[in-house]
Amino acid sequence: MNQPTHTTRPLPLLMIPLRRCGSHALRLRLNASPQFHSPYPLHIVDFMPLVPLYGDLRDDSAYRQMVKDVVGLQQSSMVKWPGVHFDAEEIFNALENEPRSVHRIVWELLLRSAEQHGASVAMDKSLDSVHYAHDLMALFPEMRFLNVVRDPRAQVASMNRAIIHDFDTTLNALAWVKAHATGRALALRYPDRVLTIRYEDFLGDQEHTLRRICQFIGIEFLPQMLDIAASQEAQDLSRMSALWESNCFAPLPANKDKFKTQLQPHEIETIESLAWETMHYYGYECMTEAQALPPTPVVLAQCHQQSEKRRGEAWEQLLRSAPRDYAARRVRADYLERVRQRLQSTSSLETGAAALS
Repeated sequence: MNQPTHTTRPLPLLMIPLRRCGSHALRLRLNASPQFHSPYPLHIVDFMPLVPLYGDLRDDSAYRQMVKDVVGLQQSSMVKWPGVHFDAEEIFNALENEPRSVHRIVWELLLRSAEQHGASVAMDKSLDSVHYAHDLMALFPEMRFLNVVRDPRAQVASMNRAIIHDFDTTLNALAWVKAHATGRALALRYPDRVLTIRYEDFLGDQEHTLRRICQFIGIEFLPQMLDIAASQEAQDLSRMSALWESNCFAPLPANKDKFKTQLQPHEIETIESLAWETMHYYGYECMTEAQALPPTPVVLAQCHQQSEKRRGEAWEQLLRSAPRDYAARRVRADYLERVRQRLQSTSSLETGAAALS
Protein backbone atom coordinates (compact mmCIF):
# COMPACT_ATOMS: atom_id res chain seq x y z
CA MET A 1 0.00 0.00 0.00
CA ASN A 2 1.43 3.38 -0.98
CA GLN A 3 2.08 5.98 1.67
CA PRO A 4 -0.98 8.25 2.00
CA THR A 5 -0.75 11.72 0.50
CA HIS A 6 -3.81 13.12 2.30
CA THR A 7 -3.26 16.35 4.19
CA THR A 8 -6.34 15.61 6.30
CA ARG A 9 -6.61 12.03 7.45
CA PRO A 10 -9.79 10.23 8.51
CA LEU A 11 -11.23 11.11 11.90
CA PRO A 12 -10.05 8.50 14.44
CA LEU A 13 -12.87 7.04 16.54
CA LEU A 14 -12.47 4.44 19.31
CA MET A 15 -15.43 2.44 20.57
CA ILE A 16 -15.23 1.87 24.34
CA PRO A 17 -15.18 0.42 27.00
CA LEU A 18 -15.88 -3.37 27.07
CA ARG A 19 -16.60 -6.18 24.62
CA ARG A 20 -19.96 -8.02 24.44
CA CYS A 21 -21.91 -4.76 24.55
CA GLY A 22 -23.51 -5.11 21.11
CA SER A 23 -20.49 -3.52 19.48
CA HIS A 24 -20.61 -5.62 16.30
CA ALA A 25 -24.26 -4.69 15.76
CA LEU A 26 -23.30 -1.01 15.77
CA ARG A 27 -20.11 -1.45 13.74
CA LEU A 28 -21.78 -3.47 11.00
CA ARG A 29 -24.61 -0.95 10.57
CA LEU A 30 -22.28 2.04 10.44
CA ASN A 31 -20.12 0.20 7.90
CA ALA A 32 -23.02 0.52 5.46
CA SER A 33 -21.81 4.08 4.92
CA PRO A 34 -18.92 4.62 2.46
CA GLN A 35 -17.83 7.47 4.74
CA PHE A 36 -17.23 5.06 7.62
CA HIS A 37 -14.58 2.34 7.89
CA SER A 38 -14.19 -0.13 10.73
CA PRO A 39 -12.62 -3.50 9.93
CA TYR A 40 -12.47 -6.30 12.46
CA PRO A 41 -10.44 -4.95 15.41
CA LEU A 42 -6.92 -6.02 16.36
CA HIS A 43 -7.75 -5.92 20.09
CA ILE A 44 -4.25 -4.67 20.83
CA VAL A 45 -4.89 -5.14 24.55
CA ASP A 46 -3.78 -8.76 24.05
CA PHE A 47 -0.47 -7.50 22.65
CA MET A 48 0.22 -5.02 25.46
CA PRO A 49 1.92 -7.53 27.85
CA LEU A 50 4.57 -8.02 25.14
CA VAL A 51 5.43 -4.33 24.74
CA PRO A 52 8.01 -4.14 27.59
CA LEU A 53 9.90 -7.05 26.00
CA TYR A 54 10.88 -4.86 23.03
CA GLY A 55 13.02 -2.64 25.24
CA ASP A 56 13.81 0.93 24.26
CA LEU A 57 11.73 1.84 21.20
CA ARG A 58 14.19 4.62 20.36
CA ASP A 59 16.33 1.74 19.09
CA ASP A 60 15.44 1.40 15.40
CA SER A 61 15.83 -2.37 15.43
CA ALA A 62 13.43 -2.72 18.38
CA TYR A 63 10.79 -0.47 16.83
CA ARG A 64 11.19 -2.03 13.38
CA GLN A 65 10.54 -5.44 14.96
CA MET A 66 7.46 -4.13 16.75
CA VAL A 67 6.10 -2.79 13.46
CA LYS A 68 6.65 -6.19 11.83
CA ASP A 69 4.93 -7.96 14.70
CA VAL A 70 1.88 -5.67 14.69
CA VAL A 71 1.54 -6.12 10.93
CA GLY A 72 1.81 -9.86 11.55
CA LEU A 73 -0.93 -9.63 14.16
CA GLN A 74 -3.19 -7.94 11.62
CA GLN A 75 -2.44 -10.68 9.11
CA SER A 76 -3.23 -13.41 11.67
CA SER A 77 -6.66 -11.96 12.52
CA MET A 78 -9.51 -14.43 12.19
CA VAL A 79 -11.38 -11.84 10.10
CA LYS A 80 -9.28 -10.41 7.29
CA TRP A 81 -9.30 -6.72 6.40
CA PRO A 82 -10.71 -6.32 2.89
CA GLY A 83 -8.54 -5.01 0.09
CA VAL A 84 -5.40 -4.03 2.01
CA HIS A 85 -1.86 -5.30 2.39
CA PHE A 86 0.80 -3.68 4.54
CA ASP A 87 4.55 -3.56 3.97
CA ALA A 88 6.11 -3.50 7.45
CA GLU A 89 9.32 -1.85 6.29
CA GLU A 90 7.42 0.90 4.51
CA ILE A 91 5.29 1.46 7.63
CA PHE A 92 8.43 1.71 9.76
CA ASN A 93 9.96 4.26 7.39
CA ALA A 94 6.78 6.36 7.48
CA LEU A 95 6.65 6.37 11.28
CA GLU A 96 10.39 6.49 11.99
CA ASN A 97 10.47 10.14 13.06
CA GLU A 98 7.08 10.25 14.79
CA PRO A 99 6.39 9.46 18.48
CA ARG A 100 7.05 5.76 18.88
CA SER A 101 4.21 3.70 20.29
CA VAL A 102 2.41 0.45 19.57
CA HIS A 103 -0.78 2.52 19.38
CA ARG A 104 0.71 4.69 16.66
CA ILE A 105 1.46 1.58 14.60
CA VAL A 106 -2.04 0.17 15.04
CA TRP A 107 -3.69 3.42 14.04
CA GLU A 108 -1.41 3.88 11.04
CA LEU A 109 -2.70 0.57 9.69
CA LEU A 110 -6.30 1.52 10.40
CA LEU A 111 -6.03 5.03 8.93
CA ARG A 112 -4.38 3.70 5.77
CA SER A 113 -7.11 1.10 5.39
CA ALA A 114 -9.77 3.82 5.75
CA GLU A 115 -7.99 5.99 3.19
CA GLN A 116 -7.78 3.06 0.81
CA HIS A 117 -11.57 2.77 1.07
CA GLY A 118 -12.17 6.51 0.73
CA ALA A 119 -13.67 6.87 4.21
CA SER A 120 -13.66 10.03 6.32
CA VAL A 121 -13.96 8.18 9.66
CA ALA A 122 -11.86 5.26 10.88
CA MET A 123 -13.18 3.38 13.92
CA ASP A 124 -11.33 0.87 16.07
CA LYS A 125 -13.68 -1.50 17.90
CA SER A 126 -10.92 -2.53 20.31
CA LEU A 127 -13.05 -1.44 23.25
CA ASP A 128 -10.51 -2.42 25.94
CA SER A 129 -8.17 0.27 24.62
CA VAL A 130 -10.21 2.69 26.74
CA HIS A 131 -7.49 2.15 29.34
CA TYR A 132 -5.01 3.80 26.95
CA ALA A 133 -7.29 6.71 26.01
CA HIS A 134 -4.93 9.42 27.20
CA ASP A 135 -2.03 7.92 25.24
CA LEU A 136 -4.25 7.91 22.16
CA MET A 137 -5.33 11.51 22.64
CA ALA A 138 -1.69 12.56 22.92
CA LEU A 139 -0.99 10.86 19.59
CA PHE A 140 -4.22 12.01 17.92
CA PRO A 141 -5.61 15.26 19.36
CA GLU A 142 -8.74 14.85 17.23
CA MET A 143 -9.53 11.36 18.64
CA ARG A 144 -13.16 10.78 19.56
CA PHE A 145 -14.83 8.03 21.57
CA LEU A 146 -18.11 6.12 21.26
CA ASN A 147 -18.96 4.98 24.79
CA VAL A 148 -21.42 2.05 24.59
CA VAL A 149 -23.16 1.18 27.86
CA ARG A 150 -25.07 -2.06 28.36
CA ASP A 151 -26.98 -3.38 31.37
CA PRO A 152 -24.22 -5.15 33.36
CA ARG A 153 -26.43 -8.15 34.08
CA ALA A 154 -27.00 -8.76 30.37
CA GLN A 155 -23.41 -7.98 29.47
CA VAL A 156 -21.90 -10.19 32.17
CA ALA A 157 -24.22 -13.03 31.16
CA SER A 158 -22.85 -12.68 27.62
CA MET A 159 -19.26 -12.36 28.82
CA ASN A 160 -19.60 -15.55 30.85
CA ARG A 161 -20.14 -17.51 27.62
CA ALA A 162 -17.35 -15.84 25.61
CA ILE A 163 -13.89 -17.34 25.39
CA ILE A 164 -12.42 -13.82 25.25
CA HIS A 165 -13.51 -13.11 28.85
CA ASP A 166 -13.44 -14.87 32.20
CA PHE A 167 -15.83 -17.70 32.92
CA ASP A 168 -16.96 -16.24 36.21
CA THR A 169 -19.68 -13.74 37.10
CA THR A 170 -17.74 -11.99 39.87
CA LEU A 171 -14.63 -11.45 37.73
CA ASN A 172 -16.65 -10.20 34.77
CA ALA A 173 -18.73 -7.89 36.97
CA LEU A 174 -15.52 -6.37 38.33
CA ALA A 175 -14.24 -5.91 34.77
CA TRP A 176 -17.52 -4.18 33.87
CA VAL A 177 -17.22 -1.78 36.81
CA LYS A 178 -13.58 -0.93 36.03
CA ALA A 179 -14.20 -0.39 32.31
CA HIS A 180 -17.25 1.78 32.80
CA ALA A 181 -15.60 3.82 35.53
CA THR A 182 -12.87 4.64 33.00
CA GLY A 183 -15.36 5.39 30.21
CA ARG A 184 -17.52 7.53 32.46
CA ALA A 185 -14.54 9.54 33.72
CA LEU A 186 -13.44 10.12 30.14
CA ALA A 187 -16.92 11.32 29.15
CA LEU A 188 -17.10 13.72 32.09
CA ARG A 189 -13.66 15.16 31.40
CA TYR A 190 -14.06 15.43 27.62
CA PRO A 191 -17.80 15.86 26.97
CA ASP A 192 -17.26 17.15 23.42
CA ARG A 193 -15.13 14.16 22.46
CA VAL A 194 -17.21 11.32 23.94
CA LEU A 195 -20.69 10.22 22.89
CA THR A 196 -22.38 7.87 25.35
CA ILE A 197 -25.22 5.63 24.18
CA ARG A 198 -27.07 2.79 25.88
CA TYR A 199 -27.38 -0.45 23.94
CA GLU A 200 -30.95 -0.85 25.21
CA ASP A 201 -31.85 2.49 23.60
CA PHE A 202 -30.40 1.20 20.33
CA LEU A 203 -32.60 -1.90 20.65
CA GLY A 204 -35.65 0.30 21.16
CA ASP A 205 -34.94 2.74 18.32
CA GLN A 206 -32.06 1.85 16.02
CA GLU A 207 -32.54 4.80 13.71
CA HIS A 208 -32.45 7.43 16.46
CA THR A 209 -29.27 5.97 17.97
CA LEU A 210 -27.52 5.66 14.61
CA ARG A 211 -28.47 9.22 13.70
CA ARG A 212 -26.91 10.46 16.94
CA ILE A 213 -23.68 8.62 16.18
CA CYS A 214 -23.58 9.88 12.60
CA GLN A 215 -24.08 13.46 13.74
CA PHE A 216 -21.33 13.06 16.34
CA ILE A 217 -18.75 11.91 13.78
CA GLY A 218 -19.93 14.07 10.90
CA ILE A 219 -21.28 11.52 8.43
CA GLU A 220 -24.66 11.14 6.78
CA PHE A 221 -27.20 8.68 8.16
CA LEU A 222 -28.25 6.22 5.46
CA PRO A 223 -31.46 4.13 5.53
CA GLN A 224 -29.47 1.04 4.47
CA MET A 225 -27.84 1.08 7.89
CA LEU A 226 -31.11 -0.40 9.16
CA ASP A 227 -31.13 -3.27 6.64
CA ILE A 228 -28.60 -5.57 8.29
CA ALA A 229 -29.83 -8.56 6.26
CA ALA A 230 -28.37 -6.88 3.16
CA SER A 231 -24.89 -6.63 4.72
CA GLN A 232 -22.54 -9.22 3.23
CA GLU A 233 -20.08 -8.53 6.05
CA ALA A 234 -22.76 -9.34 8.64
CA GLN A 235 -23.68 -12.54 6.79
CA ASP A 236 -20.05 -13.64 6.59
CA LEU A 237 -19.35 -12.81 10.23
CA SER A 238 -22.39 -14.69 11.49
CA ARG A 239 -21.06 -17.91 9.94
CA MET A 240 -17.60 -17.63 11.51
CA SER A 241 -18.40 -17.99 15.20
CA ALA A 242 -21.25 -18.90 17.51
CA LEU A 243 -20.55 -15.61 19.32
CA TRP A 244 -21.55 -13.71 16.17
CA GLU A 245 -24.33 -15.82 14.68
CA SER A 246 -27.05 -13.29 15.55
CA ASN A 247 -25.30 -10.38 13.83
CA CYS A 248 -27.12 -10.89 10.52
CA PHE A 249 -30.53 -10.41 12.16
CA ALA A 250 -32.30 -7.40 13.60
CA PRO A 251 -31.76 -7.36 17.39
CA LEU A 252 -34.74 -8.38 19.50
CA PRO A 253 -35.64 -5.94 22.31
CA ALA A 254 -36.92 -8.89 24.35
CA ASN A 255 -33.40 -10.33 24.49
CA LYS A 256 -32.32 -7.58 26.88
CA ASP A 257 -33.93 -9.62 29.67
CA LYS A 258 -32.42 -12.99 28.72
CA PHE A 259 -30.00 -12.68 31.62
CA LYS A 260 -32.89 -13.53 33.98
CA THR A 261 -32.75 -17.13 32.73
CA GLN A 262 -28.98 -17.21 32.14
CA LEU A 263 -27.91 -16.11 35.64
CA GLN A 264 -28.72 -17.49 39.06
CA PRO A 265 -30.37 -15.09 41.56
CA HIS A 266 -27.17 -14.88 43.62
CA GLU A 267 -25.21 -13.96 40.48
CA ILE A 268 -27.63 -11.14 39.71
CA GLU A 269 -27.22 -9.84 43.26
CA THR A 270 -23.43 -10.06 42.97
CA ILE A 271 -23.48 -7.96 39.80
CA GLU A 272 -25.89 -5.42 41.26
CA SER A 273 -23.89 -5.15 44.48
CA LEU A 274 -20.65 -4.44 42.63
CA ALA A 275 -22.15 -2.21 39.94
CA TRP A 276 -25.11 -0.53 41.64
CA GLU A 277 -23.70 3.02 41.61
CA THR A 278 -22.88 2.93 37.89
CA MET A 279 -26.17 1.17 37.15
CA HIS A 280 -28.05 3.99 38.87
CA TYR A 281 -26.03 6.60 36.97
CA TYR A 282 -27.04 5.07 33.62
CA GLY A 283 -30.66 4.40 34.59
CA TYR A 284 -30.68 0.66 35.29
CA GLU A 285 -32.84 -0.52 38.21
CA CYS A 286 -31.77 -3.29 40.59
CA MET A 287 -33.85 -6.44 41.01
CA THR A 288 -32.33 -7.41 44.36
CA GLU A 289 -31.29 -5.73 47.60
CA ALA A 290 -27.75 -5.50 46.18
CA GLN A 291 -26.27 -6.43 49.55
CA ALA A 292 -23.82 -9.17 48.53
CA LEU A 293 -20.49 -8.87 50.33
CA PRO A 294 -17.46 -7.72 48.31
CA PRO A 295 -15.26 -10.65 47.24
CA THR A 296 -12.25 -11.30 49.47
CA PRO A 297 -8.79 -12.09 48.05
CA VAL A 298 -9.42 -15.75 48.84
CA VAL A 299 -12.73 -15.71 46.96
CA LEU A 300 -11.14 -13.94 43.99
CA ALA A 301 -8.37 -16.53 43.86
CA GLN A 302 -11.00 -19.27 43.78
CA CYS A 303 -12.87 -17.41 41.02
CA HIS A 304 -9.71 -17.19 38.91
CA GLN A 305 -8.92 -20.87 39.45
CA GLN A 306 -12.42 -21.96 38.47
CA SER A 307 -12.45 -19.61 35.49
CA GLU A 308 -9.22 -21.06 34.10
CA LYS A 309 -10.59 -24.57 34.44
CA ARG A 310 -13.73 -23.57 32.56
CA ARG A 311 -11.63 -21.79 29.93
CA GLY A 312 -9.78 -25.02 29.16
CA GLU A 313 -13.07 -26.85 28.92
CA ALA A 314 -14.44 -24.14 26.61
CA TRP A 315 -11.48 -24.50 24.22
CA GLU A 316 -12.04 -28.27 24.14
CA GLN A 317 -15.76 -27.81 23.50
CA LEU A 318 -15.04 -25.28 20.75
CA LEU A 319 -12.69 -27.75 19.07
CA ARG A 320 -15.38 -30.43 19.09
CA SER A 321 -18.37 -28.30 18.12
CA ALA A 322 -16.84 -25.63 15.86
CA PRO A 323 -13.42 -26.68 14.55
CA ARG A 324 -13.24 -23.77 12.05
CA ASP A 325 -13.92 -21.24 14.79
CA TYR A 326 -11.37 -22.99 17.01
CA ALA A 327 -8.69 -23.01 14.30
CA ALA A 328 -9.21 -19.33 13.44
CA ARG A 329 -8.96 -18.26 17.07
CA ARG A 330 -5.90 -20.45 17.68
CA VAL A 331 -4.01 -18.85 14.77
CA ARG A 332 -4.05 -15.53 16.58
CA ALA A 333 -3.41 -16.98 20.04
CA ASP A 334 -0.51 -19.09 18.74
CA TYR A 335 0.94 -16.09 16.89
CA LEU A 336 1.01 -14.02 20.08
CA GLU A 337 2.62 -16.89 21.95
CA ARG A 338 5.34 -17.28 19.31
CA VAL A 339 6.10 -13.56 19.48
CA ARG A 340 6.32 -13.74 23.27
CA GLN A 341 8.69 -16.72 23.19
CA ARG A 342 10.91 -15.06 20.58
CA LEU A 343 11.15 -11.81 22.52
CA GLN A 344 11.89 -13.60 25.77
CA SER A 345 14.53 -15.72 24.08
CA THR A 346 16.17 -12.65 22.55
CA SER A 347 16.12 -10.87 25.90
CA SER A 348 17.74 -13.85 27.61
CA LEU A 349 20.50 -14.02 25.01
CA GLU A 350 21.21 -10.32 25.33
CA THR A 351 21.32 -10.58 29.12
CA GLY A 352 23.72 -13.51 28.89
CA ALA A 353 25.96 -11.68 26.42
CA ALA A 354 26.05 -8.61 28.66
CA ALA A 355 27.04 -10.73 31.64
CA LEU A 356 29.96 -12.23 29.71
CA SER A 357 31.23 -8.87 28.43
